[in-house]
Amino acid sequence: MRILVLGGTSFVGRAVVDDALRFGAEVTLFGRGRTGTELFPDVPRRIGDRDTGDYAALRDGTWDAVVDVSGYVPRHVGQAMDVLGDRVGRYLFISSQAVYRQTGAGPDADEDTPRRQPVRDTEELTEETYGPLKAACEDDVSARFGTRATIVRPGKVAGPYDAQEGLTYWVRRAARGGRVALPGSPAQPVQVVDSRDLARLVLRLLADDRPGVFHAVGPAEPTTMAGLITTCARVAGSEVEIVPVPTGAVPAFFPLVRAEPTWSTQRRSAARARAAGMPATPLATTVADVLAWDRERGEPPLGHGPAAEEEARLLAGT
Repeated sequence: MRILVLGGTSFVGRAVVDDALRFGAEVTLFGRGRTGTELFPDVPRRIGDRDTGDYAALRDGTWDAVVDVSGYVPRHVGQAMDVLGDRVGRYLFISSQAVYRQTGAGPDADEDTPRRQPVRDTEELTEETYGPLKAACEDDVSARFGTRATIVRPGKVAGPYDAQEGLTYWVRRAARGGRVALPGSPAQPVQVVDSRDLARLVLRLLADDRPGVFHAVGPAEPTTMAGLITTCARVAGSEVEIVPVPTGAVPAFFPLVRAEPTWSTQRRSAARARAAGMPATPLATTVADVLAWDRERGEPPLGHGPAAEEEARLLAGT
């Protein structure tokens, strides 16, 4: 199988390319050539820039499928489809759980849950526009490719090489042990999917030439914030005491923490994706691999979560 990956040298794309190569696919990468230049030395690269609309490198060649990892606004997707035309068989678009309305969905909500209204009048990616822009991209892919369109909607993706570092914060924090500040409720449900499970789903869908929409959510068993933190501690061999702290005492964004009205976003059903072949990696396995990766890279500063001194101040008030 010949696969064109739009993106592919960062986190999700890297996992997709790794799995595609193990699967025996012939992979071509398209991107700016600025990151991950040391990765996949034997994989052909086409250099271009989606932000500027430079797709000249894709004006020749044919592929059985394209995996669009880096399409965030309708222009990205539309221009890619225009230049590729009928020279690709299936168009698999990596979307997001952010396309859904944030409230009103019950546990085990499936892929037919109402989405947010698509947005096309901006290219500014914010918390408010990210999901609606992805929804517009989904619509454009489905309209152009019909039964040759496949949409994958990941939840929070976790694993080695995660630049967003949501799970990485909790893995590192739990490994230190002791009293752990948690804004909000320990009972909050949380869904993280292993990047390698997501990649395997993508390749399975392409191999089966399967259309439709699929949730990529995990882990293998439902968990909560308390369950996630204690799993991280158990894997690291540490002991923790989870201490709830007021949500107003911490920054607006805190890794994996959600306000109670949006807890339904952490209870999506993975049934359709599992039936299509998505694995279910245990959370402890993902945690162990993140812990090993983070330590190997020297545990650089993280962009999310409080510093140790700030957490100590939060805990002092409890």
